[in-house]
Amino acid sequence: MTTASPQIVAQALVKRFGAFEALGGVSFEVAPGEVMGFLGPNGAGKSTLIRILCGLLRPSSGRALVAGIDVAKDPEGVRKRIGYMSQKFSLYNDLSVIENLRFFGGIYGVPRQDMEARLRFAVDMAGLAGQEDSLVATLAGGWKQRLALGAAILHRPTILFLDEPTSGVDPQSRRRFWNLIHTLGAEGVSVLVSTHYMDEAEYCNRIALINRGRLVALGTPAELKQRSLGGELLEVRCRNLGAAIEALRRAPGVRDAAVFGSTVHVVADPAANYRAGLAHYLAGHGIADAGVRPIAPTLEDSFVSLVQASSSAAEAR
Repeated sequence: MTTASPQIVAQALVKRFGAFEALGGVSFEVAPGEVMGFLGPNGAGKSTLIRILCGLLRPSSGRALVAGIDVAKDPEGVRKRIGYMSQKFSLYNDLSVIENLRFFGGIYGVPRQDMEARLRFAVDMAGLAGQEDSLVATLAGGWKQRLALGAAILHRPTILFLDEPTSGVDPQSRRRFWNLIHTLGAEGVSVLVSTHYMDEAEYCNRIALINRGRLVALGTPAELKQRSLGGELLEVRCRNLGAAIEALRRAPGVRDAAVFGSTVHVVADPAANYRAGLAHYLAGHGIADAGVRPIAPTLEDSFVSLVQASSSAAEAR
């Protein structure tokens, strides 16, 4: 990343659909070469935000600049300078790999003298060398997504918007896809990507947590993990997780308890000294094999805590 002017600027963006407020005053910036992740539950406003920044929706109020262009004043100028991948696979299944790429190259206005080199780049990036004439319908999901990414950057945009691009793709393919994203970032492309995968969010330079149309938190993955959970985070291991979590949620001094794989994560009031006393408490409720230890919060812990706090604040308003 550099100290150059930001490629994406959102200033108090609001979007209403009738009485429903999908975005409630979102502000942030994305620097050249930065990979910014937007993480939030379904319906949080991630897709609405991306569509505004791509010039596909007009904000109700606020301002958005993409590549220095006001999105509301010149949406067509913005669309010429960006690459965009929607949630739904957007290539044509009944065309071949190369036919799809030629079609999108034409739409993006790739110069004729540059077309063959750009097509070869996209094919190589997607790992589809030798399958140029294969119908897209026959490709596996991971290959389709990499091909769609290749199509989105045929015109060499400096800004790329990806709306949950790896939904439904296997973990190995998702990892390869993210390697490509970071390669683009290293080349100076600014990337804004929405996701609901916690492991994907870890790959981003910064993460914006969004809930109910509002920005809950913004920072690097390490910074968000260090945000206070409002208590001490403890891990509980035992055989009967169901009984344990039922008992823990009734325990005085326990602020939250949730199953994490084969353990329970507990946010406890530090004043309750549960680091030493929680195993004793559980033994008194018939769970004698419980092991308790303090742990560092994961991104998921921070996400759950921040979203719950945001939801509680919204309900209080």
